[in-house]
Amino acid sequence: MLNNLSNRSLSQWISGDGPEGDIVLSSRIRLARNLEKYPFPNRASKEERKAVIAEVREAISGIEDYRLHYIEMADLPELERELLVEKHLVSPVHATDDPEKGVFIDDNEKISIMVNEEDHIRLQVLTAGLQLKEAWGIASELDDILEDKLDIAFSKRWGFLTACPTNLGTGLRASVMVHLPALNLTNNIGKMLTAVSQLGLAVRGLYGEGSESIGNLYQISNQVTLGHSEKDIMENLVTVTQQVINQERKAREALQQDVKVIDNVKRSYGILKYAYQLSSDEAIRLLSNVKLGIDMGIIDYVEDKVLRELMILIRPAHIQKMHGKELVTIERDIKRAELVQALLKS
Repeated sequence: MLNNLSNRSLSQWISGDGPEGDIVLSSRIRLARNLEKYPFPNRASKEERKAVIAEVREAISGIEDYRLHYIEMADLPELERELLVEKHLVSPVHATDDPEKGVFIDDNEKISIMVNEEDHIRLQVLTAGLQLKEAWGIASELDDILEDKLDIAFSKRWGFLTACPTNLGTGLRASVMVHLPALNLTNNIGKMLTAVSQLGLAVRGLYGEGSESIGNLYQISNQVTLGHSEKDIMENLVTVTQQVINQERKAREALQQDVKVIDNVKRSYGILKYAYQLSSDEAIRLLSNVKLGIDMGIIDYVEDKVLRELMILIRPAHIQKMHGKELVTIERDIKRAELVQALLKS
């Protein structure tokens, strides 16, 4: 599994098509769970964290419907751990060589279950496009299986008990990753972000909490998990996301004949096609511009799928993995430009 994971370039959620895929790149359901008889990971001893791993591994070993493979984080070189972060399969804080940390991943890289992250269990399901219901169906089924086999910490008053109080209750974090270049170009992104926040949702960057938006990519997720059902949380997120989609589409219509936008799209394509070197941030900004051009029909000689894939493939760990060694910054930038040009030609 380790070799398969390392050699597979793209997860199913980024290479596949999904509903509203021109704006919503992915949907994610994440559940936080803890075992009743052990302290939270940050308070547990080395032996207790090992015991958590052993119990979770035993529980998951009996799941036959999903091919889940276990990986010890300490067994992975730093580059491989960063690869998992770039694929959104583990969180940045989980990508360490701590011997009491692990992750289960399925063959399609749609499901990942982190063990001993902030909580004992962080179960997540990723899907392409706006498919929160599908992601929830898989996550809920796996959660039911784990609850049958493990003593999960639960309070009648507080719901599922979690290391961070903001996850109490359902322990559910539902999120969508959206591409909003037109709202940025029309200077409406600030108003949209304020409105979304007032509706009880959080807006974060590409890699979630603590990260900044790059390439007009944002993650929208619920903030409150206590006092709301899973159904209410997801329905609210879907409703707000549909409103964001509508606003982005209206902004794109307003820009349809904008000469500056058309010029920016084609200049971005030209730079991507001929640049000798590209930094990661510059490349993703240019790819965002070209993706907008594809979605608006400004250019028709690049497939949208190629742009989605490049948004992951241009990240530092992916570039270095392709070349089988660590590269200094300038080497990565040159190889990144070569990769972009090769895929644009194909």
